[in-house]
Amino acid sequence: MIETELTRCVASFHPGATGITGAAKLSGGASQETWTFDIVHPNGNVGAILRRAPPGYGAAPGRAAGLDAEATLMQLAHDAGLPSPKVMHVLTPEDGLGRGFIMARVEGETIARKILRDEEFANARPILARQLGRVIASIHGLPQAKLPQLRSLTATKEIEDLGREYHGFNWPRPVFELALRWLRDHDPGPSSDVTLVHGDFRHGNLIIGPDGVRAVLDWELAHTGDPMEDLGWICVNSWRFGEIDKPVGGFGTREDLFAGYEEAGRKADRDRVMFWEVMGTLRWGVMCCGMMQRFRSGPDHSMERAMIGRRASETEIDLLRLLAPRGK
Repeated sequence: MIETELTRCVASFHPGATGITGAAKLSGGASQETWTFDIVHPNGNVGAILRRAPPGYGAAPGRAAGLDAEATLMQLAHDAGLPSPKVMHVLTPEDGLGRGFIMARVEGETIARKILRDEEFANARPILARQLGRVIASIHGLPQAKLPQLRSLTATKEIEDLGREYHGFNWPRPVFELALRWLRDHDPGPSSDVTLVHGDFRHGNLIIGPDGVRAVLDWELAHTGDPMEDLGWICVNSWRFGEIDKPVGGFGTREDLFAGYEEAGRKADRDRVMFWEVMGTLRWGVMCCGMMQRFRSGPDHSMERAMIGRRASETEIDLLRLLAPRGK
Protein backbone atom coordinates (compact mmCIF):
# COMPACT_ATOMS: atom_id res chain seq x y z
CA MET A 1 0.00 0.00 0.00
CA ILE A 2 1.19 3.50 -0.81
CA GLU A 3 0.60 4.63 2.80
CA THR A 4 3.56 2.53 3.98
CA GLU A 5 5.96 3.99 1.42
CA LEU A 6 4.69 7.52 2.04
CA THR A 7 5.10 7.20 5.81
CA ARG A 8 8.69 6.05 5.40
CA CYS A 9 9.41 8.76 2.82
CA VAL A 10 7.92 11.60 4.88
CA ALA A 11 9.96 10.59 7.94
CA SER A 12 13.15 11.09 5.90
CA PHE A 13 12.54 14.77 5.09
CA HIS A 14 9.99 16.12 7.60
CA PRO A 15 11.49 16.05 11.13
CA GLY A 16 9.02 14.96 13.79
CA ALA A 17 6.50 13.47 11.36
CA THR A 18 4.78 10.43 12.84
CA GLY A 19 2.98 9.19 9.75
CA ILE A 20 0.49 10.16 7.05
CA THR A 21 -3.28 10.08 6.84
CA GLY A 22 -6.03 10.59 4.29
CA ALA A 23 -4.11 9.37 1.23
CA ALA A 24 -6.38 9.55 -1.83
CA LYS A 25 -5.67 9.48 -5.54
CA LEU A 26 -6.88 12.66 -7.27
CA SER A 27 -6.02 11.63 -10.81
CA GLY A 28 -4.03 9.04 -12.64
CA GLY A 29 -3.29 8.33 -16.25
CA ALA A 30 -1.29 5.55 -17.81
CA SER A 31 2.01 6.91 -16.56
CA GLN A 32 1.39 9.59 -13.88
CA GLU A 33 -0.59 9.88 -10.68
CA THR A 34 -1.50 12.69 -8.28
CA TRP A 35 -2.23 11.90 -4.61
CA THR A 36 -3.36 14.11 -1.72
CA PHE A 37 -2.52 13.30 1.90
CA ASP A 38 -1.74 14.88 5.25
CA ILE A 39 1.58 14.60 7.05
CA VAL A 40 0.85 13.83 10.72
CA HIS A 41 2.93 15.99 13.06
CA PRO A 42 2.66 16.88 16.77
CA ASN A 43 2.50 20.57 15.85
CA GLY A 44 -0.40 19.99 13.46
CA ASN A 45 -1.01 18.12 10.23
CA VAL A 46 0.50 19.44 6.99
CA GLY A 47 -1.33 19.11 3.67
CA ALA A 48 0.74 17.61 0.87
CA ILE A 49 0.46 16.47 -2.75
CA LEU A 50 2.40 13.66 -4.41
CA ARG A 51 2.98 13.73 -8.16
CA ARG A 52 4.64 10.60 -9.43
CA ALA A 53 5.27 8.12 -12.20
CA PRO A 54 4.98 4.77 -10.40
CA PRO A 55 7.91 2.31 -10.38
CA GLY A 56 8.38 0.59 -13.72
CA TYR A 57 7.43 3.52 -15.95
CA GLY A 58 10.05 5.05 -18.20
CA ALA A 59 10.93 8.57 -19.24
CA ALA A 60 8.33 11.23 -19.92
CA PRO A 61 6.82 11.56 -23.42
CA GLY A 62 8.65 13.74 -25.93
CA ARG A 63 6.71 16.94 -25.27
CA ALA A 64 6.91 16.68 -21.49
CA ALA A 65 9.69 18.24 -19.45
CA GLY A 66 9.70 15.37 -16.95
CA LEU A 67 8.85 15.31 -13.27
CA ASP A 68 12.36 16.21 -12.10
CA ALA A 69 12.36 19.32 -14.30
CA GLU A 70 8.83 20.16 -13.17
CA ALA A 71 9.91 20.06 -9.53
CA THR A 72 12.89 22.30 -10.26
CA LEU A 73 10.71 24.84 -12.08
CA MET A 74 8.06 24.92 -9.36
CA GLN A 75 10.66 25.48 -6.66
CA LEU A 76 12.40 28.14 -8.76
CA ALA A 77 9.05 29.92 -9.17
CA HIS A 78 8.27 29.59 -5.45
CA ASP A 79 11.65 30.98 -4.45
CA ALA A 80 11.12 33.94 -6.82
CA GLY A 81 7.88 34.83 -5.04
CA LEU A 82 5.49 33.51 -7.68
CA PRO A 83 2.28 31.72 -6.64
CA SER A 84 3.72 28.22 -6.79
CA PRO A 85 3.56 25.38 -4.24
CA LYS A 86 6.71 24.72 -2.22
CA VAL A 87 8.42 21.51 -3.28
CA MET A 88 9.00 19.57 -0.06
CA HIS A 89 10.87 16.55 -1.43
CA VAL A 90 12.04 15.10 -4.75
CA LEU A 91 11.64 11.32 -4.74
CA THR A 92 14.71 9.08 -4.66
CA PRO A 93 14.97 5.38 -5.58
CA GLU A 94 15.15 4.58 -1.86
CA ASP A 95 11.64 5.98 -1.36
CA GLY A 96 10.12 3.16 -3.43
CA LEU A 97 7.51 5.49 -4.90
CA GLY A 98 8.83 5.89 -8.42
CA ARG A 99 9.84 9.21 -9.98
CA GLY A 100 8.27 12.46 -8.86
CA PHE A 101 8.01 14.89 -5.97
CA ILE A 102 5.97 15.93 -2.94
CA MET A 103 4.75 19.52 -2.66
CA ALA A 104 2.76 21.54 -0.17
CA ARG A 105 -0.97 21.45 -0.79
CA VAL A 106 -2.51 24.81 -1.69
CA GLU A 107 -6.19 25.24 -0.89
CA GLY A 108 -8.44 26.65 -3.58
CA GLU A 109 -10.39 25.77 -6.70
CA THR A 110 -9.28 24.51 -10.14
CA ILE A 111 -12.68 23.70 -11.68
CA ALA A 112 -13.54 26.36 -14.27
CA ARG A 113 -17.31 26.10 -13.90
CA LYS A 114 -17.07 27.00 -10.21
CA ILE A 115 -14.51 29.76 -10.72
CA LEU A 116 -16.64 31.39 -13.44
CA ARG A 117 -20.04 31.06 -11.76
CA ASP A 118 -19.86 30.60 -7.98
CA GLU A 119 -20.50 33.62 -5.78
CA GLU A 120 -17.40 32.72 -3.74
CA PHE A 121 -15.20 33.93 -6.61
CA ALA A 122 -17.25 36.99 -7.61
CA ASN A 123 -14.64 39.42 -6.29
CA ALA A 124 -11.76 37.52 -7.87
CA ARG A 125 -13.11 37.34 -11.41
CA PRO A 126 -12.70 41.05 -12.31
CA ILE A 127 -9.05 41.09 -11.18
CA LEU A 128 -7.87 37.70 -12.41
CA ALA A 129 -6.83 38.66 -15.96
CA ARG A 130 -4.56 41.44 -14.73
CA GLN A 131 -3.19 39.23 -11.94
CA LEU A 132 -2.43 36.44 -14.37
CA GLY A 133 -0.72 38.86 -16.75
CA ARG A 134 1.68 39.76 -13.95
CA VAL A 135 2.22 36.10 -13.07
CA ILE A 136 2.96 35.15 -16.69
CA ALA A 137 5.43 38.02 -16.96
CA SER A 138 7.19 36.82 -13.82
CA ILE A 139 7.42 33.28 -15.23
CA HIS A 140 8.99 34.68 -18.39
CA GLY A 141 11.45 36.61 -16.27
CA LEU A 142 12.84 33.61 -14.40
CA PRO A 143 16.62 33.43 -14.99
CA GLN A 144 17.51 31.06 -17.81
CA ALA A 145 20.79 30.14 -16.13
CA LYS A 146 18.80 28.38 -13.37
CA LEU A 147 16.44 26.46 -15.66
CA PRO A 148 16.69 22.67 -16.03
CA GLN A 149 17.29 21.22 -19.46
CA LEU A 150 14.17 21.90 -21.54
CA ARG A 151 13.18 21.46 -25.14
CA SER A 152 13.19 24.53 -27.38
CA LEU A 153 10.14 25.36 -29.47
CA THR A 154 9.63 27.78 -32.36
CA ALA A 155 6.46 28.62 -34.23
CA THR A 156 7.80 26.94 -37.38
CA LYS A 157 8.55 23.70 -35.56
CA GLU A 158 5.17 23.68 -33.84
CA ILE A 159 3.39 24.10 -37.19
CA GLU A 160 5.39 21.19 -38.62
CA ASP A 161 4.70 19.00 -35.59
CA LEU A 162 0.98 19.75 -35.57
CA GLY A 163 0.69 19.11 -39.29
CA ARG A 164 2.49 15.78 -39.00
CA GLU A 165 0.36 14.70 -36.03
CA TYR A 166 -2.90 15.77 -37.69
CA HIS A 167 -2.13 14.05 -41.00
CA GLY A 168 -1.13 10.92 -39.09
CA PHE A 169 -4.75 10.47 -38.00
CA ASN A 170 -5.87 10.08 -41.63
CA TRP A 171 -9.01 11.94 -40.61
CA PRO A 172 -9.42 14.89 -43.04
CA ARG A 173 -10.78 18.13 -41.57
CA PRO A 174 -10.83 21.02 -44.04
CA VAL A 175 -10.86 23.66 -41.29
CA PHE A 176 -7.65 22.23 -39.82
CA GLU A 177 -6.09 22.37 -43.30
CA LEU A 178 -7.16 26.02 -43.53
CA ALA A 179 -5.65 26.77 -40.14
CA LEU A 180 -2.36 25.09 -41.02
CA ARG A 181 -2.14 27.14 -44.22
CA TRP A 182 -2.93 30.35 -42.32
CA LEU A 183 -0.28 29.58 -39.72
CA ARG A 184 2.35 28.91 -42.39
CA ASP A 185 1.43 32.13 -44.19
CA HIS A 186 1.55 34.18 -40.96
CA ASP A 187 4.51 32.51 -39.23
CA PRO A 188 6.18 35.47 -37.46
CA GLY A 189 9.55 33.72 -37.38
CA PRO A 190 11.78 33.17 -34.36
CA SER A 191 11.11 35.45 -31.41
CA SER A 192 13.85 37.94 -30.58
CA ASP A 193 12.93 37.34 -26.94
CA VAL A 194 13.34 33.69 -25.90
CA THR A 195 12.20 32.85 -22.35
CA LEU A 196 10.85 30.06 -20.21
CA VAL A 197 7.32 29.24 -21.42
CA HIS A 198 4.92 27.47 -19.04
CA GLY A 199 3.23 25.76 -21.99
CA ASP A 200 -0.16 24.99 -20.42
CA PHE A 201 -1.24 28.16 -18.58
CA ARG A 202 -5.05 27.79 -18.35
CA HIS A 203 -8.01 26.68 -16.24
CA GLY A 204 -7.31 23.40 -14.50
CA ASN A 205 -3.68 24.32 -13.96
CA LEU A 206 -4.44 27.36 -11.78
CA ILE A 207 -5.59 27.27 -8.16
CA ILE A 208 -7.96 30.18 -7.55
CA GLY A 209 -9.28 31.52 -4.26
CA PRO A 210 -11.66 34.36 -3.39
CA ASP A 211 -8.58 36.60 -3.42
CA GLY A 212 -7.46 35.53 -6.89
CA VAL A 213 -4.68 33.26 -8.14
CA ARG A 214 -3.00 31.17 -5.45
CA ALA A 215 -0.85 28.73 -7.42
CA VAL A 216 0.29 27.74 -10.90
CA LEU A 217 0.41 23.97 -11.41
CA ASP A 218 1.45 21.40 -14.04
CA TRP A 219 4.69 22.64 -15.55
CA GLU A 220 5.11 19.39 -17.50
CA LEU A 221 4.89 21.12 -20.92
CA ALA A 222 7.39 23.85 -20.02
CA HIS A 223 9.97 24.73 -22.66
CA THR A 224 11.91 27.70 -23.96
CA GLY A 225 10.50 29.77 -26.77
CA ASP A 226 8.30 32.73 -27.66
CA PRO A 227 6.77 34.17 -24.44
CA MET A 228 3.68 35.27 -26.38
CA GLU A 229 2.68 31.60 -26.58
CA ASP A 230 1.47 31.62 -22.95
CA LEU A 231 -0.60 34.78 -23.52
CA GLY A 232 -2.22 33.28 -26.61
CA TRP A 233 -2.94 29.91 -24.98
CA ILE A 234 -4.99 31.30 -22.10
CA CYS A 235 -7.11 33.20 -24.65
CA VAL A 236 -8.14 30.05 -26.57
CA ASN A 237 -11.93 29.85 -26.61
CA SER A 238 -11.97 26.31 -25.21
CA TRP A 239 -10.80 27.71 -21.85
CA ARG A 240 -13.68 30.22 -21.63
CA PHE A 241 -16.29 27.55 -20.87
CA GLY A 242 -19.16 29.39 -22.51
CA GLU A 243 -18.15 32.93 -21.50
CA ILE A 244 -16.98 33.69 -25.04
CA ASP A 245 -17.18 37.49 -24.65
CA LYS A 246 -14.41 37.33 -22.03
CA PRO A 247 -11.42 36.00 -23.96
CA VAL A 248 -9.09 35.48 -21.00
CA GLY A 249 -10.34 32.30 -19.35
CA GLY A 250 -13.96 33.42 -19.50
CA PHE A 251 -13.37 36.06 -16.81
CA GLY A 252 -11.37 38.92 -18.34
CA THR A 253 -10.22 40.96 -21.31
CA ARG A 254 -7.05 40.81 -23.34
CA GLU A 255 -6.49 44.46 -22.41
CA ASP A 256 -6.36 43.60 -18.69
CA LEU A 257 -4.11 40.61 -19.37
CA PHE A 258 -1.69 42.75 -21.39
CA ALA A 259 -1.83 45.55 -18.83
CA GLY A 260 -0.80 43.19 -16.03
CA TYR A 261 1.93 41.74 -18.21
CA GLU A 262 3.33 45.19 -18.99
CA GLU A 263 3.01 46.38 -15.38
CA ALA A 264 5.49 43.63 -14.54
CA GLY A 265 7.99 45.12 -16.97
CA ARG A 266 7.47 43.09 -20.13
CA LYS A 267 6.04 44.01 -23.52
CA ALA A 268 3.07 42.22 -25.07
CA ASP A 269 3.16 41.84 -28.86
CA ARG A 270 -0.54 41.74 -29.80
CA ASP A 271 0.00 40.32 -33.28
CA ARG A 272 2.16 37.48 -32.04
CA VAL A 273 -0.35 36.74 -29.26
CA MET A 274 -3.11 36.41 -31.88
CA PHE A 275 -0.92 34.07 -33.94
CA TRP A 276 -0.40 31.86 -30.88
CA GLU A 277 -4.13 31.95 -30.08
CA VAL A 278 -4.80 30.48 -33.53
CA MET A 279 -1.98 27.98 -33.01
CA GLY A 280 -3.33 27.05 -29.59
CA THR A 281 -6.84 26.54 -30.95
CA LEU A 282 -5.56 24.20 -33.63
CA ARG A 283 -3.31 22.44 -31.10
CA TRP A 284 -6.26 21.72 -28.82
CA GLY A 285 -8.27 20.48 -31.81
CA VAL A 286 -5.49 18.09 -32.80
CA MET A 287 -5.20 16.93 -29.18
CA CYS A 288 -8.94 16.23 -29.14
CA CYS A 289 -8.60 14.20 -32.34
CA GLY A 290 -5.83 12.25 -30.67
CA MET A 291 -8.10 11.48 -27.74
CA MET A 292 -10.80 10.21 -30.09
CA GLN A 293 -8.27 8.16 -32.03
CA ARG A 294 -7.09 6.46 -28.84
CA PHE A 295 -10.69 5.87 -27.78
CA ARG A 296 -11.50 4.23 -31.12
CA SER A 297 -8.35 2.13 -31.44
CA GLY A 298 -7.91 1.25 -27.76
CA PRO A 299 -6.84 0.06 -25.34
CA ASP A 300 -8.38 3.01 -23.40
CA HIS A 301 -12.11 3.20 -24.20
CA SER A 302 -12.94 5.58 -21.34
CA MET A 303 -15.85 7.97 -21.71
CA GLU A 304 -13.52 10.83 -20.74
CA ARG A 305 -11.47 10.30 -23.90
CA ALA A 306 -14.60 10.14 -26.04
CA MET A 307 -16.05 13.32 -24.50
CA ILE A 308 -12.81 15.24 -25.04
CA GLY A 309 -12.47 13.81 -28.54
CA ARG A 310 -15.83 15.16 -29.68
CA ARG A 311 -14.72 18.68 -28.79
CA ALA A 312 -12.57 18.76 -31.93
CA SER A 313 -15.62 20.07 -33.79
CA GLU A 314 -15.84 23.02 -31.37
CA THR A 315 -12.30 24.05 -32.27
CA GLU A 316 -13.26 24.10 -35.96
CA ILE A 317 -15.93 26.70 -35.20
CA ASP A 318 -13.43 28.68 -33.11
CA LEU A 319 -10.87 28.60 -35.92
CA LEU A 320 -13.39 29.87 -38.47
CA ARG A 321 -14.27 32.75 -36.15
CA LEU A 322 -10.60 33.62 -35.70
CA LEU A 323 -9.62 33.37 -39.35
CA ALA A 324 -12.64 34.71 -41.20
CA PRO A 325 -11.94 38.45 -40.58
CA ARG A 326 -8.33 38.01 -41.70
CA GLY A 327 -8.96 36.16 -44.94
CA LYS A 328 -7.19 33.09 -46.23
